[in-house]
Amino acid sequence: MTVATHEATSAAAPEAPSLGEATRVWLKIGLLSFGGPAGQIALMHKELVEERRWIGERRFLHALNYCMLLPGPEAQQLAIYVGWLMHRTLGGLIAGLLFILPGALVMLGLSLLYVLYRSVPVVDAVFFGVKAAVLAVVIEAGLRISRRALKNRAMVAIAVAAFIALFLFKLPFPLVILCAGLVGWLGSRYAPAQFDAGGHAGKEGAPEFRSTVDLMFERGELEHARPSTARALRTLALWLPLWLGPVVLLWLLAGADNVFTKIGAFFSAMAVVTFGGAYAVLAYVAQAAVESHGWLIAGEMVDGLGLAETTPGPLILVLQFVGFLAAWRGQTGLDPLLAGSLGALLTLWVTFAPCFLWIFLGAPYIEALRGNRALSAALTAITAAVVGVIMNLALWFGLHVLFGSVRPVVFGPLAPDLPVLASLDWRAALLAAAAMLAMLRFRIGMIPVLAGCALAGVLLRLAS
Repeated sequence: MTVATHEATSAAAPEAPSLGEATRVWLKIGLLSFGGPAGQIALMHKELVEERRWIGERRFLHALNYCMLLPGPEAQQLAIYVGWLMHRTLGGLIAGLLFILPGALVMLGLSLLYVLYRSVPVVDAVFFGVKAAVLAVVIEAGLRISRRALKNRAMVAIAVAAFIALFLFKLPFPLVILCAGLVGWLGSRYAPAQFDAGGHAGKEGAPEFRSTVDLMFERGELEHARPSTARALRTLALWLPLWLGPVVLLWLLAGADNVFTKIGAFFSAMAVVTFGGAYAVLAYVAQAAVESHGWLIAGEMVDGLGLAETTPGPLILVLQFVGFLAAWRGQTGLDPLLAGSLGALLTLWVTFAPCFLWIFLGAPYIEALRGNRALSAALTAITAAVVGVIMNLALWFGLHVLFGSVRPVVFGPLAPDLPVLASLDWRAALLAAAAMLAMLRFRIGMIPVLAGCALAGVLLRLAS
């Protein structure tokens, strides 16, 4: 290599950021991370891969596929993963906390406004319009993720199968994800070309395309990213009590029937079994929170998603809204607004604390398996299945937004939820169609569409 070539390569190589610089970038991402997981992942890809080259394309996709496999919000877990890679546990904590803190504060304020002013006719009309826009937002997010995940017919078939399994057969969500992973593992052996997770990996090996993380590995600075049994045991010993300790304490002090105990136990269980990110989680949580616990009704669940869509941070912050309403309506002996705020805080804790556990515990092993084709294929298949899950959620929302009555219809092993056609709300259908046209045809942003539908909802309600 000539001196000139060496100097050009060195100039092109990205430098490792300081913790302060990384903190500023994570705060920027936390404040601007609108648009659900698809938008958040796209923002992180732009900031971390394309502009700063802190992490390479192939490692970014590998980490994303691992986070898609985990229960919980994949975008926040991806932030924790990258922060942990570069600055160990402290970096992961900063990245993960800054990703959710701005949105959590906004969501708490919106929840307070919701219970105080929801019955005001104008506010009710605003939420009527927002519900219609939410349907378009979910469909648009599903299409964006599908363009990244459904690269061939095998991936399309997996997505369709996941949708059919959930909508027609009502199969348990974890079972669908497990089956998708198994299909991917088998596919890596019998049809490897169809299950290749590769992206732009060919570029990553060239010196001018090496990422910060690649160079840090070469310099031996990422010892924490190598598997260690002792480190794994220490992680479990710290994070399991941090996560579940408050729930156990509530059970001991308040009893199993206390609403706070139920909130802590329910969302702790959701943190373990809800795979595939926010859109995948919502249909599962909505069924349990609405039908089993009676904490809120289906329309309020859609309202909560509409609020979450207008805030930065992960969409799973809608669970904070559910926890707020559950405690606000619970017989706690506290002021309802205080109880709701405590319920929201408890929901946040048990929802997001395990996210740090999953990354700090599993990421070193995932890094070690980065070249494992079978694992990569399984994760790729799971990502494809999540597209089907999101479309099932879009249909669930569509039925409850557009129709006043929905009922299950049983045909042998099939049990789909079908609408009562006479209950169609033409105003909601008109707003939803306009929102989809705006987002899909004219590429108008999510926030303007939500605002426009809110205003249109008020005008339609006043006109009628």
